[in-house]
Amino acid sequence: MADRPTSLAGRRVLVVEDEYVIAMDMQSSLQEVGAEVAGPVPDAEQALALIEAASLDAAVLDVNLRGEAVYTVADRLRERDVPYQFATGESQIVDRSDYRSRPRLEKSILDTELVRALGKLLLG
Repeated sequence: MADRPTSLAGRRVLVVEDEYVIAMDMQSSLQEVGAEVAGPVPDAEQALALIEAASLDAAVLDVNLRGEAVYTVADRLRERDVPYQFATGESQIVDRSDYRSRPRLEKSILDTELVRALGKLLLG
């Protein structure tokens, strides 16, 4: 794993994912490259509480949280100018162009893809 970028060192990343194993994999992958993980949390309510309580550099959002859409979280992140990307197994994202234009990772996500995508999100 020496080929992973280390550009996430010191960055605080919110992970919103309702599948425990996926959430733990994301957390581990991000921590391995020095990111501080906020969460992971399995629902919008907990995600919104973390957004209010902590300074965040970026977020990874599962679109479907046990039948609940994550879009309220996305909206709050946008209001706070926190870059985010979707991580989803859903084939479609809600019919709003601002959501469809967001970066998206298709599940199942390799740890290197997650780290690379967040690096790109943060560093351009």
